[in-house]
Amino acid sequence: MAYIGKEPIVGNFQKCDAITVVNGQAAYTLQVSSTNVTPESANHMLVSLNGILQAPVTSFTVSGSTLTFASNLATGDVIDFVILLGNVLDLGTVSDGTITAAKVANDLISGKTALASEPADTDEFLVSDAGTLKRIDYSLIKGGGSWVLVDTQTVSSTPTSIEPGAVFSATYDTYVIVIRRYNNVSGGGLHLQLGTSGGYTTSGYRWNGSGVGDGGGSLITGSSSDSVIDLLGGTSSSYACNSSQDCLSGVIWVHNPFNTARTSVHAEMAWENSADLKVHINNVGAHPGTDTQHDRWKLICPSGSQTFEATTIIQTFGVVNA
Repeated sequence: MAYIGKEPIVGNFQKCDAITVVNGQAAYTLQVSSTNVTPESANHMLVSLNGILQAPVTSFTVSGSTLTFASNLATGDVIDFVILLGNVLDLGTVSDGTITAAKVANDLISGKTALASEPADTDEFLVSDAGTLKRIDYSLIKGGGSWVLVDTQTVSSTPTSIEPGAVFSATYDTYVIVIRRYNNVSGGGLHLQLGTSGGYTTSGYRWNGSGVGDGGGSLITGSSSDSVIDLLGGTSSSYACNSSQDCLSGVIWVHNPFNTARTSVHAEMAWENSADLKVHINNVGAHPGTDTQHDRWKLICPSGSQTFEATTIIQTFGVVNA
């Protein structure tokens, strides 16, 4: 609404309850609806005594909820009214239903600091429940049985191995390593080891691979005691990857790596062979051979002449316990 002249200043105006004068008393308690109230200052008050507005600070002062006149009042004096103006530079108490969507700034949310990790279970969200605004804890709306991203390894050079550091913990029983993009220069094969900050297990791995080459040729291999888990089943030309493009995709399930019981590994690999450019697949079941706790993995190119190309991306997910 437009105004001619100065726009009225809005405050939180309140009229105090009637005050009964006590003979010989200067101090009185201020209340609204029988509840003590505290004015901003004496300058934010209108006080009428015996029909005369009193000068703030000179004729009365205020401290907390106590109004004190400059001198004791006597029988026959009448406190006509006390009005509290609130902080007249503020809007005061906003009336119900007056804040509409048009009055909310577009950056009300985007202008705040972003949460950089998954919310805590007790973090709260605002939702509209059939048109009524309510709050809800994150624990009631987060998904169950899902994968949670723990780590992403993006190769920026041409290493012979990839290792993310500690990614396994007691948080999850099962982890999934997803090979999103894999280029292997000068050869084939792909090996896996499990370990800790003290080093990787380099002996005793037991693994069996059941694979099929293009046209149905068998690629069944295995070992009862190996230094690695051979994810493709071998390193000869039958198991080599086409290094000219992103030809391999794979998923490695690691069960119970962080406890002291046996860790189980199940890998599923599919790739294009470098010799005949035909499709190959391999399913591998494996374990380290000992009941040992592990907190990390390492993927290895089988020989020094082989390297991971810079386009390789490998992610580790934790599977939410049911």
